[in-house]
This record gives sequence, structure tokens and C-alpha cells, in this order.
Amino acid sequence: MPRLPQRGAPELTRTPAPVLAVAALAVLLAGCGLPPLTGAAPGGRSHAPTDVAAPGPGTTTSLPRTSTPTISAAQARVALSQLSALPVKGRAPKTGYSREQFGPAWTDDIDVAGGHNGCDTRNDVLRRDLTAERLKPGTRGCVVLSGRLADPYTGRVIAFERGASSSKVQIDHVVALGDAWVKGGQRLTRVQRISLANDPLNLLAVDGPTNSAKRDSDAASWLPPNRGFRCTYVARQVAVKTRYHLWVTAAEKAAVARVLNGCR
Repeated sequence: MPRLPQRGAPELTRTPAPVLAVAALAVLLAGCGLPPLTGAAPGGRSHAPTDVAAPGPGTTTSLPRTSTPTISAAQARVALSQLSALPVKGRAPKTGYSREQFGPAWTDDIDVAGGHNGCDTRNDVLRRDLTAERLKPGTRGCVVLSGRLADPYTGRVIAFERGASSSKVQIDHVVALGDAWVKGGQRLTRVQRISLANDPLNLLAVDGPTNSAKRDSDAASWLPPNRGFRCTYVARQVAVKTRYHLWVTAAEKAAVARVLNGCR
């Protein structure tokens, strides 16, 4: 994706140390079956705010599935290194925050560089994270009608059915958008915020009520009930905050470090 300069907003470009850390964690997360940090859209180009090589044309079901193993000692070390490089500040005022600041929910364009895959982000993530999924005919393989979710937040298996009960499965922003807003998100351009809200790295299909209980919490005030997923969860938060040049509070940094130090 081309650089996105704007007066008063950070440029989401690579610098030597962060690039090495993000690249290393990308390889390690890929080894666990987690979505790559490039956030490749099914239709082709990456929407990540770094100039990574784009994959070739694919199908609308080409996003890799998310698995939920605990991370390795090597992954924990990389995440701790990234965490130490994040700025530590207090929360900015939440003035001006709304979901619309991060674009429509859910956009039909997960490639914010301009390419459309014809599917909204919610269905992209459902196809990635569910198994035994059944797709709606006539939607070019986009719309998920049913499937089974191995929920990373609770450890339970949840049956998903599109319709009145579809809220049983929600798409969570691992770094909540409200949290991102008060920790650097206000300084991003609108295009960068849309990228953050639709980045596969920052999205997980999860148990709906558990996601609702999380709200805009950071790791200092909320962690998944499934303790076996906490290492993976906080590592993803650190990777997202590194990618989008966000910061952490002192309490949040301490909470993440406690979890990661227990992963080794």
C-alpha cells in the first residue's frame, strides 16, 4: 500500500527495528496457523499499512483459518520485544469518538488500497474462522449461512446460524476501536483507521456475549476467560499496536507483560 502522509498524522511506514519485529512475529504466528500480518484480501492485494508484496489472484475463501494454540517461547519473546518498544502514555480524551470514525461496519472492501473482493469483512472472517460452513448460493461464495466455531475466548464450540441467532457469534476487534481511539487512533488518517478496523490480524470470530462483556477494554481490565488463549490474545494486541503506531498505558503494559512472561 502506498505511504499515506497527512499533516499531523503518523505515516504507517516501516522503520528498521519495528519491521524486524513485525516480520518475525508474522512468521511465528503463521506457524501457529494464525492470519498473516499482511492481512491479504481474497481478491489480491494486501491492505496492511506496509509495503509488503501482494499475493496473486485468489478466491473469496482464501483467507487462512485461525487456530487457537498457545504461543511458543519464541513468539512470547518477540511480543515482549515489541511491547518494550511501544510508547507508554495515559489515555487521550475520548472526545469525538464514534464507530463511524473507523469506516462503515462492515465495509465491503477489506482492501482499502482500492480493490474490492465483493464480500463484507464480517463474512470474510466468518469463512476464515468457522468450520463446516455452508455458503449462501448466488453470493459468489461470500455469505456464510451456518458453521461451527471453536471459540478462542471461551474454549466452547458454538453452532452459528445466520438469522435471528447470528449474534451468538460476533467479530471482535482484538484491539478495541474505542481503545485504539484514545491511544493514538485520533492521529491516524481515516484510511488508516479503516485499515485498522478491517485488518484480519485485529479480527476474530468469537462468542457474542463474551465479546459484548469485553466492550472497549484493554488487557489491564479484560482478558479472555479461556486462559489457554491469553498468550495468543495479548501477542496479537501488541502486534496490532505496533503496526498502527498506537500506545499502551502503564497498567496495560504491565498486564500484557505478566501474561507473556507466563508463556515462556
